[in-house]
Amino acid sequence: MIEPRLKTEIRISAHLRRAQAGGAFATIVRKGDPDAGAVAVKLFIGRGEARLFIQSRDLDGNPVWREPLEGDQQSDDIETRIDRWIEKESSIDPDIWVVEIEDREGRAFLD
Repeated sequence: MIEPRLKTEIRISAHLRRAQAGGAFATIVRKGDPDAGAVAVKLFIGRGEARLFIQSRDLDGNPVWREPLEGDQQSDDIETRIDRWIEKESSIDPDIWVVEIEDREGRAFLD
């Protein structure tokens, strides 16, 4: 049985509060559909180190996080690759939300 879904806007707000309560900087870079928009989280860890997480659903309809970019997440161009991916995805899905978190400990606060 699929659980009722919270509006994306509410989930994003809670995500930002969790990150900020944990001592990280977190902000909304792009607002999407407040009810059912997809969510992308760009995590900046330090110079030359970043990761991208996308929320999707598993076969049972439960939310899961995946990393769409494979390969070395510690390279000089990783942020450029992430930004290009977000730009391309935004052109395909105008309802996507993009959250950016800066945390030197590498926490994305996805739980």
